[in-house]
Amino acid sequence: QALSNLLLPDHAADAFSPPRLSEPGPWDLLLEQLLGGLSRWDAEHFLFIAERGYLYEHNCAFFPLFPLSLRAVAEGALWPLRRLLRLRSCLLLSAVLLNSLFSTLAAAALYELGCVVLRSRRAAFLAALLFPISPANVFMAAAYSESMFAFLAFRAMWQLEKGQSWLSTLLFSLASGARANGIINAGFLLHSHSKSFALQLQGGSGSVRRLWKQLLGVAASAILMCAGVLLPFALFQYYAYLRFCGPGTGPEQVVPKPLRQLALDKGYQLVATNGVKPPWCSQQFPVVYSYIQDVYWNVGFLRYFELRQIPNFLLALPVTILGCWAAWTYGTANPRHCLTLGLERRKSEEDGKPRAGFCCPAVFVYVVHATVLLVFGFFCMHVQVLTRFLGSSSPVLYWFSAHLLQESEPLLRSEGTDGPTAAPCSGKSLLDKPGGKGAPENPVVKLLLNFRSITPLSKCLLGFFVAYWLLGLVLHCNCLPWT
Repeated sequence: QALSNLLLPDHAADAFSPPRLSEPGPWDLLLEQLLGGLSRWDAEHFLFIAERGYLYEHNCAFFPLFPLSLRAVAEGALWPLRRLLRLRSCLLLSAVLLNSLFSTLAAAALYELGCVVLRSRRAAFLAALLFPISPANVFMAAAYSESMFAFLAFRAMWQLEKGQSWLSTLLFSLASGARANGIINAGFLLHSHSKSFALQLQGGSGSVRRLWKQLLGVAASAILMCAGVLLPFALFQYYAYLRFCGPGTGPEQVVPKPLRQLALDKGYQLVATNGVKPPWCSQQFPVVYSYIQDVYWNVGFLRYFELRQIPNFLLALPVTILGCWAAWTYGTANPRHCLTLGLERRKSEEDGKPRAGFCCPAVFVYVVHATVLLVFGFFCMHVQVLTRFLGSSSPVLYWFSAHLLQESEPLLRSEGTDGPTAAPCSGKSLLDKPGGKGAPENPVVKLLLNFRSITPLSKCLLGFFVAYWLLGLVLHCNCLPWT
């Protein structure tokens, strides 16, 4: 990142770029040379919010948990550096340190989740090793909330699989405080409770009165948990309403002149002053998030379907194909399970020998979640963000990639492992060690070192991961379109 940022000139992008109000010192300039490429595009919003709060209306598209964490680290752990660095530099350093931590924890959470859901330590291990070379990797490293969100979401899914519903709700709730799409995770809680009640019905035990009592208990628990996941989103919309729609008279005096001038030049809406309120304040349900997406970024159903956007659709094509392929593979392998919404207990589960691998019953809700994100992102969002949208939200991208590599790659079944790697959809249990004796072998490194001899499918898959990993670093860090 530092090398590409040094060698290539930054593109003059029409992106949010607030003026610096204090002169940088020598240590600030050095930090900018080393890490400045990780503060591009939306990272400017997060760093600005952490430094000055929600000053502009469109800042409210970025949720508060990550900026608050940046400020806490900058004011806490990095406080001794404040004598050498200005606040913004400390915030950038905080972002890099936090995302290094969260991306590592997210990979560990993905492995643990894969062990429980896939019932295959080898498949989970391979998927977790694909996470560090994710095609969305630059967003995991830059001052974005993707790494934090991935860790919270994957850990919450793991807790739910272990039966820790309330702890899972807390983690899902925190994830909703980091990114807006976290509210979709409420579907995991709904499905878990629905499946629990469906299994009780299939058991056929108890009277009608008892079943009604169980239904009411499950419904009340599900409603409370889903409300907990939605609460951060609702509270943040209320905060934005108070800040931009409430009667304010003082904020204009405390906004520095260069920032007021930026609002005039770019048409940004400042906090409510002189009784002037944004149009969304008068809506029956004033939701600033949807208003910002609509007005500032023209996000909406089919709005991105224009000829000039074809390059962005091509950019999103690999992850779109991979997501559709994953849904098709799972659906064709488990048609009855999909038609019953994963609520029917299968015979193999009753016998205590559930299927292992990507096509096992427990993967159903994750495939549905990934497919919903894919369809919504493709038709309703700026399509080029699909790669990071799925890469930071769903384990399916990594599970299915690991599944394809295991199915097609003979090198993963070569000597030095515990034995042949069974195909994940074969129904065999793969609860074997990921490597041979001693330290586990890294299969991803093994494939990359033998790139010329691996299968065409493996080349395409790893080529997609590595190419996007490298291109993202070069293009994003120089303000070129890679968002």
